[in-house]
Amino acid sequence: MRLFGVVVVGMAGALVVSGCSSSGSEAAVPADPVAFAETVTVDAVTGHLEQLEKIAGNNDGNRSAGTPGYDASVDYVANLLEDKGFDVSTPEFDFSSFDPGTESLKATDGSDVPVRALTYSPSTGPTGITARLVVIPADETPGCEATDYDGRDVNGAIVLVTRGVCPFGDKQKIAADRGAAALLVANNEDAMLGGATLGEPEDARIPTGGVSKASGEALAVAPGDLTLILDTSTETTKSRNVIAQTKTGATDNVVVVGAHLDSVPEGPGINDNGSGTAAVLETALQMGSSPSIENAVRFAFWGAEEVGLVGSTRYVEGLSDQERADIALYLNFDMLGSPNAGYLAYDGDNSDAVGEGPGPEGSAGIERTFVDFLADRGIAADGTDFDGRSDYGPFIEIGIPAGGVFSGADERKTPAQAEKWGGEADETFDPNYHSAQDNLANIDREALAANASAVAFGVATYAQDLSGPNGVPVGDARTQARTE
Repeated sequence: MRLFGVVVVGMAGALVVSGCSSSGSEAAVPADPVAFAETVTVDAVTGHLEQLEKIAGNNDGNRSAGTPGYDASVDYVANLLEDKGFDVSTPEFDFSSFDPGTESLKATDGSDVPVRALTYSPSTGPTGITARLVVIPADETPGCEATDYDGRDVNGAIVLVTRGVCPFGDKQKIAADRGAAALLVANNEDAMLGGATLGEPEDARIPTGGVSKASGEALAVAPGDLTLILDTSTETTKSRNVIAQTKTGATDNVVVVGAHLDSVPEGPGINDNGSGTAAVLETALQMGSSPSIENAVRFAFWGAEEVGLVGSTRYVEGLSDQERADIALYLNFDMLGSPNAGYLAYDGDNSDAVGEGPGPEGSAGIERTFVDFLADRGIAADGTDFDGRSDYGPFIEIGIPAGGVFSGADERKTPAQAEKWGGEADETFDPNYHSAQDNLANIDREALAANASAVAFGVATYAQDLSGPNGVPVGDARTQARTE
């Protein structure tokens, strides 16, 4: 899951064309999706995670877009799918690769403060910026609203805000609008702020760096001038998606199932998003390329999600009007084994009436599908907003209903959630988020097992039937829903 934002230049071969079935590729998907869910085991999913961690270990500790570690991840997924008889494509696209260069921050007393440039941060130049520090107090919307700056002169200043609530790009834009020369974002956890992005390069307006929670607190009580050097650069490079579709099922009612395959540069990305990748991959392998299903299933493993949902965005942009109309729904799986796990389903109906609104028509039914499945296993799921931080974004933007399950990222578990799920209240769902510690040792196997089964159940449910109280619009109803 991205911390927010990348510019896409081009991509070819977005769609898989069905071909001849190969021997051994057929699988009988049970009419009862619950039975199929049992075939996707936590041991098998963990086996994929072991391989992804090994790939990262052999490639500078990560699987980030544009690196050999990512290419090896593509090969791993594609080879397994091909062995099951899928026709696999790995369409290539361009994206903007960011080099943080020199990163330096000196406090008012001249001491060095560790700082990390946010992806696509404009450069300060090699000599940096020296300016007074202005602190924006943390509240319910820390630096996310223009009113947070009321009564404060930040013109030409370096502004300090706290991480949380809104995208970093929004915090940066508001600070820039108020005349700030640069922005610092303090983490809300006891770790360095890593893997963060401002969004697309053209939206990045002022140099922006991240610091740890402790550094932010120390800076906030020591007013004076700071010197910030972020000598950054951005260049165009390439990444790939992996796309594979069943050879059976109606191709005008396609169920698209996606998980991003890349990690951040800071770590192996085993929860984010090896867990989603592994669950979707094992579901595809258990289903096979020619299952007995009513609706075709297209499995997608997205590249460059961590730098702005690039692979999924470019894929959707490359679809014709008819190809978009043929997609019945999109299921997204991003982080399924967080160590302080939550049990969350994307809030398709905005039932909590806070944050973002509902998803496109049909999203409410998808939410119920997952909530009911987990409830049958004694797990009371909460909703989580479609906040734009994962690959459902480009699909819901064009009216395609979406949903999925999620174990939580950098949000804090509430006391009520800790009461019903266990774990630590007032701590983040994944304290290893976007760090080198996002590894197999820190995966919650119980959460991974429940969520992986939910993935298989959701895919099998809609592969067999799009109708009923939890269904999605089809035919004329779909056309009408997406034109309203």
